[in-house]
Amino acid sequence: MSKHTITGVVSSLGGDKTIVVTRTVRETHPLYGKKFTTSKKFHAHDENNEAGLGDRVQITECAPYSKTVNWELSKILEKGREKLEVKKTEIEEELESKASKDEEEE
Repeated sequence: MSKHTITGVVSSLGGDKTIVVTRTVRETHPLYGKKFTTSKKFHAHDENNEAGLGDRVQITECAPYSKTVNWELSKILEKGREKLEVKKTEIEEELESKASKDEEEE
């Protein structure tokens, strides 16, 4: 019996060695023909904590690790874009330099 595989996006880092993968599928209503989006979340085991938020990953069905974790990370297909963090000190320095320039102009 082959194991099921699912491709999705990491939506949360559930805890140590656990990720939450969201699979989004576009479906068509059988009677009305309208397209709609459905999504489902899967808890997966990530042994080395390799996956990050926003990564596209492939997970494979496995024996249960816990009550909710029945999947494991098989591979990372695409790394997500990390958020750009600006440190507070950098912002303060910019404000101070602008203030000093304004004082010099006056």
